[in-house]
Amino acid sequence: MTIVTIQPGDSLYKIGKTYGVSVEQLVRANGVDPNKYLVIGDSLIVPSPEERCGPLQVNGYAYPFIDRAVLRRTLPYLTYLSVFSYGVTEEGTLVPPEGDEELIAAARSAGVAPMLVLTTVDESGGFNSERSVRLLKSAENRRQLVDELKKVIAEKGYYGVDVDMEYIPGRLRQDYTALIEFLKAELAPHPVFIALAPKTSRDQPGLLYEAHDYAGMGAAADMALIMTYEWGYTYGPPMAVAPLPNVTQVLEFAVGEIPPEKLLAGLPNYGYDWTLPFEKGRPARSISNYEAIALARKYGAEIQYDETAQAPWFRYYDGARRQHEVWYEDARSYQAKLALVRRLKIAGVSIWNIMRFFQPLYTLLDGYFEIVKLPLR
Repeated sequence: MTIVTIQPGDSLYKIGKTYGVSVEQLVRANGVDPNKYLVIGDSLIVPSPEERCGPLQVNGYAYPFIDRAVLRRTLPYLTYLSVFSYGVTEEGTLVPPEGDEELIAAARSAGVAPMLVLTTVDESGGFNSERSVRLLKSAENRRQLVDELKKVIAEKGYYGVDVDMEYIPGRLRQDYTALIEFLKAELAPHPVFIALAPKTSRDQPGLLYEAHDYAGMGAAADMALIMTYEWGYTYGPPMAVAPLPNVTQVLEFAVGEIPPEKLLAGLPNYGYDWTLPFEKGRPARSISNYEAIALARKYGAEIQYDETAQAPWFRYYDGARRQHEVWYEDARSYQAKLALVRRLKIAGVSIWNIMRFFQPLYTLLDGYFEIVKLPLR
C-alpha cells in the first residue's frame, strides 16, 4: 500500500489516475465521502496487492452500548473483542455491565473471541484503589472472584478474561502478580490477559506504574496488553496521544521483560480537541479521527504532520473566535506504529477503543497482516 499526503488541487479522481486505481477503491480503503473535497495535509491510502507480513492478533475494546453497525463493520478485523467492563467489589463480587450478551453473540458469530474485561472501576467511573487493596489482600475475596468468573464464563460464553486494575499501591506489586497467577491456574483453559501501564523502567515511580511488574506479569498471564497511549490526554496540554518516540521507548523496554509473542501494543482510535490557550483543569474534547478531519474541512485548516511524534495536527478558530489545537491519528501515524510492531516482532495490537469506526486503520491491518482468528470453544 502507498500512503499519499493531499496536496492543493488533488482529488480522488486525480490520485486514482496517478496510481492506477479507481475512485471506488480509494473510497473503500479510506472510508471517505466521494462528494466532499479532500483536506490539504490529510493522508489517503492507495490500495495495492502485496505480500502480507504474517499473522497479527488484534484486540478491540468496546462498551456494550457500541453502535451495532460500527460493531458489525469492525468484527472482521478482530481476533478478540474485549467487553468493557465487569466491575468487582472488594469482596470479590462481580458487577456486570448491561447488554454484554449481545456483544458476545455477535463476536462469536464473526469468529471473534469475546473477552471479559475485569476492572476495579467503581460507580463513579474511576479506578478505586481501596477496592483493589482489599481484594488483593484477602484470599477469601479472591476465591469468591474466581468462582464468579467461572460461572459467568460458563453461562455467557466468554473466551477468557482481560484484567485491567490501575492505581494500585506499589506495596501490592507481588500481590497483584499473584492474583494473575491464581486466575490463570483456576480459569484454564480460558486465557488470562493483563493490561499494563506504559513503563520504561522496572522501578518507574508513580501510582499508575509501581504495581505493574512487567516481567512478573509476562510470566503470569497468557498475554500482556501495553497501554501505549494517553500522553496527550483530556486534562493535559496539547500533544500527540501516542507519540512514536514514547511508544518506541515503552515497547522496547517491554520486549526486554516480556516475550514479544505474548505482547499486544496499544493503538489509540481517537484524538483530542484543545481550546487555546491551554488552561489547567479545562478538559480537551475527545473526538474521532474522522471528526478531526471534518473539523479541518469545516474551518479551512491545513493539516500538519509532526515528523517526530509521527502524528497529524492542526489549529483552527471556531465561530466564537476561540483558537483550538487538534491532535489525532491517521494512516501515516498508524503505519509508523505498525512498522514498530513488525520490527519488534510483537504478537499483535490492542485498539482503545472501537466505539468509532475508522476505515484506514483496518485497511492497514488487513493489508499488512493476516489477522488471526481462533478456534472458539
